[in-house]
Amino acid sequence: MVTKIDEVKLAEILKEDKYAVIDFYATWCGPCRMLGPVTEELSEELAGKVDFYMIDTDENPNASRAFNVSSIPLLVLIKNGKIVDTHLGFEPINGIREFITKNLK
Repeated sequence: MVTKIDEVKLAEILKEDKYAVIDFYATWCGPCRMLGPVTEELSEELAGKVDFYMIDTDENPNASRAFNVSSIPLLVLIKNGKIVDTHLGFEPINGIREFITKNLK
């Protein structure tokens, strides 16, 4: 399951010792809406390995600035509060799966 979060919850996630995918999105963004079902499916497939979150860039501008979000959708893979990798834009499930799994250790 992909969990919708805010800046406060994001700060908590950054302190955890685990992999997490943060989906920076906006409700008006067409590619963001297309990416939603992909991340939802992957969250079930990769349960126990990676946690999935989504944060609205319009409602959480400080988080967007902190991650230098200049375009969306933006997926950010983090571990131990550090960025492991980023993926910009929509891509079918196989590409997003590869982006995530190639970085898991």
